[in-house]
Amino acid sequence: MCGIVGLHLRDASLQPRLGSLLTGMLGQMVDRGPDSAGVALYGDPTFSPTGHAAVSLLGTVGDLAGTLETALGVRVGLIDLPPTTIVHAPVAAAVLADTIRAVDPGATVIGFGDDVTVLKGMGDPVALAESFGLPAASGWQGVGHTRMATESAVTAAGSHPFAVGPDQCLVHNGSFSNHLSVKRELEAEGVRFDSENDTEVGARFVAKHLADGADLEKALRLLGERFDGFYTLLVSTSDSFAVVRDPIACKPAIVAETDAYVAMASEFRALAGLPGIADAHIFEPEPDEVYVWHR
Repeated sequence: MCGIVGLHLRDASLQPRLGSLLTGMLGQMVDRGPDSAGVALYGDPTFSPTGHAAVSLLGTVGDLAGTLETALGVRVGLIDLPPTTIVHAPVAAAVLADTIRAVDPGATVIGFGDDVTVLKGMGDPVALAESFGLPAASGWQGVGHTRMATESAVTAAGSHPFAVGPDQCLVHNGSFSNHLSVKRELEAEGVRFDSENDTEVGARFVAKHLADGADLEKALRLLGERFDGFYTLLVSTSDSFAVVRDPIACKPAIVAETDAYVAMASEFRALAGLPGIADAHIFEPEPDEVYVWHR
């Protein structure tokens, strides 16, 4: 079933409240996905300090910060929020991610970029949010997901968001019925996968088309042409926030838009506590239509 929440802030005065607002939204989606949860935050100064790239990881071992400082020749920050670890350093995001893969090949990169931090775990979504310090987080954009596992095991690696491109993430309610054939095509083109989750296939597909020069709207239209199944997707980058549903809109979605923010959730109850919601333009996204908002 799964639950999706997302918040794209237009009013900078709300940025200190991003984490607390997102925590409240996530808490309303627990019964849609009690197995595990994850969030992606954009612009939090603790996780992603100005001038630093950040990489989010699962399965780190040893003195990773010290090893990276030796390899990169710069000071490296490390934040341990089990099972997620965040590493940040004043180097390019791709360099930091590639170096981590080289020195700690058993770790899994679950997010990287100049702005995004991904936090994942198993168990009760509200308890996870508290353990990650989400209520105190700030920034201009956040995405969250509560998972009810269907096609793959309950693991932190199988939790959403899937953040496989720089400052990109994707969360998904539903299932792709032809993801294995798409996965084989992507693997033949050199794309590597970290899980058996169908959502990762969608995320890798979108990331590849963004890397090839498509904008987010085009990448999601291409996904709609290639993927079969029932789905609602929320996809974000450092400057965009997008929603799309399958052609028969089987999975629920609701959007609230004000001058201060754009918010999306699987059900209205996740939006009901947002400031100014009584005056928001509230609508259900149309089937097979891509909605994109830009920072």
